[in-house]
Amino acid sequence: MGTPETSREPCPDRILDDIGGAFGMGAVGGSAFHFLKGLYNAPKGSRVVAASQAVRLNAPRVGGSFAVWGGLFSTFDCTMVYLRQKEDPWNSIFAGAATGGFLSMRQGFPASARAAAFGGVLLALIEGAGIMLNKFLSAQQQMPMIIDDPNAFPGQPGSQPFPPPSDSESNSWLGGWFGDGKKKDEPMSGGGSETKILESFDAPPVPNFEYK
Repeated sequence: MGTPETSREPCPDRILDDIGGAFGMGAVGGSAFHFLKGLYNAPKGSRVVAASQAVRLNAPRVGGSFAVWGGLFSTFDCTMVYLRQKEDPWNSIFAGAATGGFLSMRQGFPASARAAAFGGVLLALIEGAGIMLNKFLSAQQQMPMIIDDPNAFPGQPGSQPFPPPSDSESNSWLGGWFGDGKKKDEPMSGGGSETKILESFDAPPVPNFEYK
């Protein structure tokens, strides 16, 4: 996942891209704001007409103001990229401060300095939030998904393997089904019973005909 700097258009195409995006954002936001304001301030019976007229008069002006700000910001950003020969959040912070100071230059140096400080702090907050969001998303993508399903059989995805039973548990569990588990170490009694059966069928003793 790219950073906010590397995912943008390269300079100088970035300037035109930001001008168009800022104009569209300002036009849409200004239309919504002035439409609601016109509905609230217009007299009854002509609210929709007055709201539409307020949008036609003010939405292009707001969009143009956003486009000017976006164009200056992208111009200063591309200038910083050219001077520093690298892309990082500091370029956007410097560009935001320079844009705020440039737009307030006609109001005097104190107002321009305040606007520059405000623009730099605002862009620093925006860049910091973007970096934190990228780190959070990258961490979520690298984390393996483990789903604990109690109904899943052992060996299937999402199932937890059963722990190996201890000797006492295996003896008691097997003893409940196949007798006492302790008898597994004893020799099988099948050989002894077989020997006893064979001894019972031995041939009778041979009679002795010797003269005493």
